[in-house]
Amino acid sequence: MISAPERIATERLLLARVSPADAEAAFEAYAADPAVTRFLSWAPAAAVADVARYFAGAAAAWDAGSLFTWSVRLVETGALIGVADARVDAYMVNLSYVIGARFWNRGYATEAVRALCAWAAAEPDVARIWAVCAVDNPASARVLEKAGLVREGTLPRQAVLPNLGAGMRDCVCYTLERNERARAY
Repeated sequence: MISAPERIATERLLLARVSPADAEAAFEAYAADPAVTRFLSWAPAAAVADVARYFAGAAAAWDAGSLFTWSVRLVETGALIGVADARVDAYMVNLSYVIGARFWNRGYATEAVRALCAWAAAEPDVARIWAVCAVDNPASARVLEKAGLVREGTLPRQAVLPNLGAGMRDCVCYTLERNERARAY
């Protein structure tokens, strides 16, 4: 069974198990922003209560061991700037993240993804770490590449991204597999 730490610290960030109490800060930082949610699988949140419900579900999923969701906070100020999560499926961990637009282009997403990769790579039952991003989201692709994941290929019709319109969207898959981790770590 894969377990996750409730807190992961990096040089500039603190990732902490998300709580419904984080909902208002998340709503203000990223969840209601159409620019931030453009390439995500959910529409901008209409109310803080929507985020609180999602975070309550994330807490239950954490307890079940199927999804670990962390708030991403600045060490310096404690400000919540985003969220990152790891969905567990057997021996695989699927990473995702979102950072508020005010905090883009500062390396925070890359730092958070690296931290999650380091945690997952240390778990003996994890053989594959992976993430996807929309083919037309080069900023996210750069984050994954800078974090050390390798482009595996394009997955046709992989995701519904409601903020881009109806229909399935192609995504690019990035991975870090056990043999690659042995070289990277």
